[in-house]
Amino acid sequence: MPLDAEKRLALERWILAVAVVNFDLDVGPVVERLYPDVLMTPTVRENIAFSSFPDGSLFETGVQCHSFRIRDTVAPTTQSTSTITQRQSDGFLYGYSLFLQKRDPNIKRGYLQRSITMISHLPFPSLFAAAIAKLGAFYFSHGITMLETACSNIASWPDPIQGKALELGFLGSVMQVEIPRSENEHQSIATSSFGEKFNVEIHILASLPPPLPSPISLFASFLPKVWTLWECLVLSEPLIIFAPSPSQTSSIIWWLRDFLRPIPLAGDFRPYFHIHDQDYAMLVNKNPPKTGLILGVTNPFFGNLCKHWPHVLSVGRAGDAAYVKTTTQPRSTPFMGPEPGFHTQHKRFISKDRALLKKLEEAAQRGGAAEIEACSLLRQHFTDRTTKLLVPLNRHFQSLIPIDPKAPLKPFTPSSFLASLKTHGSLLPFRSTSKQREFYERWLRTPAFGVWLTERVGEVQEVLQRRADARSS
Repeated sequence: MPLDAEKRLALERWILAVAVVNFDLDVGPVVERLYPDVLMTPTVRENIAFSSFPDGSLFETGVQCHSFRIRDTVAPTTQSTSTITQRQSDGFLYGYSLFLQKRDPNIKRGYLQRSITMISHLPFPSLFAAAIAKLGAFYFSHGITMLETACSNIASWPDPIQGKALELGFLGSVMQVEIPRSENEHQSIATSSFGEKFNVEIHILASLPPPLPSPISLFASFLPKVWTLWECLVLSEPLIIFAPSPSQTSSIIWWLRDFLRPIPLAGDFRPYFHIHDQDYAMLVNKNPPKTGLILGVTNPFFGNLCKHWPHVLSVGRAGDAAYVKTTTQPRSTPFMGPEPGFHTQHKRFISKDRALLKKLEEAAQRGGAAEIEACSLLRQHFTDRTTKLLVPLNRHFQSLIPIDPKAPLKPFTPSSFLASLKTHGSLLPFRSTSKQREFYERWLRTPAFGVWLTERVGEVQEVLQRRADARSS
């Protein structure tokens, strides 16, 4: 049954559609069904199809979740006036996929290979990973009627208002979800409205990465270099990530995005990227990679194409069972990408936390509760570092705000900021004063700083305008 116009409008606040992708032996993955039926170009449908399938099979039978990000060229299907949808859209579509592979002697390839994918404008990986896992289980058991039920459920959800905790009924259960106050907010259990009652089984912080696989297991091969990797991200350095599965690449990239908050991520990022993407020729070529670009790939073919990239991260082997939920053992074929580790010439400006590193390495060996605790420590550590990085900038910016609300905001200049930095210093453990200055000089030239400064100017101008209005009234 098609959704009526009112339900379609309500649905678009959260998702655009659900795609069912099947494997055609002649042409590869194809979008077999789109519900509701959204008008898309063949290029977009092909992009969704290939993005919903792993680039190669890693296991005999089982399921795997991953996410992707593609350019949004889909025209609105309704005359939506929702300010929520307009504000959240960043020019990209996010796909959240569940891929199933199981033996089927009636199929020439010997396997049924199918994905079900939610397409959304919202970068909420934790929320939609939970939703697609639930929908996928019902769809593969009960068929296409579950698409209509799921979309009707989502259409009945309240608006995704920033900062709100919502109860979302979905396929017979209720998800309690907290929406972040902004794209750059660091969501945490400690500051959430759930507080001490937080239960990982029912409570979801929407902007967080899915809890599994954990960052400790994903980063095990390069834990001592995590601090170097963080600096590269802050400085908007391009990065390509190789892993055996889209599940790993997408999880890693969402974790790295989270480690940067509250700094905005100004560059393009693709949790899972393949050679059929419509932006392939623009992003992967002989030219230096774009500033701030982060690609997650599984095809070793990218190894030769991206030899000139300055920073390469490689993780895992195809036989690593921690990354794939299967009903039988995954294949033990070794991953043919670069050797595991973080390969870079970047020299750190800031000292690493050796005590924390020791805890992380011990947790990686022990697993279980120790690993869960270490994940929380790792995430909080880099959030603290990112916050401390901004302290000198916030302090200097406050000095530029005029006392008179009618007076203009004083201009921000790198020279005046660096002079204040020399006087007040930084809260971060820089390896030397010269390293501190060089680091901030480089960061002031990044697009991330430009976005941060624009946001701060906008916030201050709103405050000054409210002050002026209060005085005049």
